Formats: sequence, structure tokens, C-alpha cells
Amino acid sequence: MSGNAKYDKILDALQALLENRNMQTITVSEIAQVAGIGKGSIYYYFNSKDAIMEALIERNYKKPLEIAKNLAKQTDVPPFTRMAMILQACRNSSIEYIRQNTAATSAASAQEQAYLHQKYIQYLISELKPELAAIIKQGIAIGEIHFDYPDALAEIVLIVLTVEIGNTLAPSSQEEIEETMRALVALLEKGTENPVGSLNFLLSF
Repeated sequence: MSGNAKYDKILDALQALLENRNMQTITVSEIAQVAGIGKGSIYYYFNSKDAIMEALIERNYKKPLEIAKNLAKQTDVPPFTRMAMILQACRNSSIEYIRQNTAATSAASAQEQAYLHQKYIQYLISELKPELAAIIKQGIAIGEIHFDYPDALAEIVLIVLTVEIGNTLAPSSQEEIEETMRALVALLEKGTENPVGSLNFLLSF
């Protein structure tokens, strides 16, 4: 139902409230008031406040994820290059998440930030896992990747990326993040039977 004016007003209202408030203290009535609509209208579109939050996250990250999905489908491009495009999408959306939430950081508690980021991670992984798994399976089919669990591998990669790049659930220094990314690439090389150093280009994305 995205694209409906009233639907978008509801999302805009929650976005505005989150700039100075914690999600847990915001009520559906307040969202309706800021949106300039009746409370009953909200329940026509959403069955809960969490559903509004999930729709807001989806709207905020729709564009970079669509770009990633379109690029991932370019089967004439080598699998690991397309995987790098997925990694870049994760990086871009994580940077955007941090930028959008900077203004609200002083108002939101650490627990609140963790809650919002968890919602973001769930959405990002659910959207990108099928695309990344498909790329890995294509690589297996053409003999460039050797791995028995493509879906699990896709999920592991995305979990590491979203936690490390987002850097809110387990805050790390830049040096620690880079070390984790190098370790991820090393595991990918070993797990997919690629030569040591052959996937270092993934670190530049």
C-alpha cells in the first residue's frame, strides 16, 4: 500500500517523532495526531506500532536495496563481483541508518538504539539473503564457488556485515571493524575454496 498519501503521512509522522522521542514512549494516538488523521485510520493500514516501524524502515532503505537487487541479477558479471555489490549496499544503507539517527541519539537510550537497529538488521537480512544466496548458488553451478550451504553462508555474511558496519549493537573501533572484515574475507576464501588473497577486492567496497 506504499504510495498512498495517508499511508505515507503515517510513516512521516513516526519519522518526525523519532527525531526527539524513544520508540517505546510514542503512542499510536500521537502518530495519528502528527499525521493529521484519525487514530482509526492508522489501524486500516497497520495492525500495530511495530508494523509502522517496520514499514518506515522498509521505505527508508528501499532504494539502495532495489539497486543492489538489480545489480545482483546481472548474471554476466562474476559472482564475487556481484557479491561485492551486495556488500556495498549493506555499507550504504548502514551509513544512511547512522545518518538518519544521529539527531535522535541524544534522546534515545542505548536500549532504544539497539531495538531500532535490530529491526533494521532483520529487514536488511530478510531482503538481501535470497539475492546473496542466489549469487552463491550461481557461483557453485559454474564451479567458481565450492560450498555446501549457500543459504547459511549468505546469512552469516549479512549478519557480520550489518553488525560490524552498523557498529551499534557491538561498538568497535575502525581497526577492529577492518580486522573483522579481513577475517570474513579469509573465511570466504577458505570456505569457498578460493586462493588466499583472491577476494581481497571485497574489502574495497
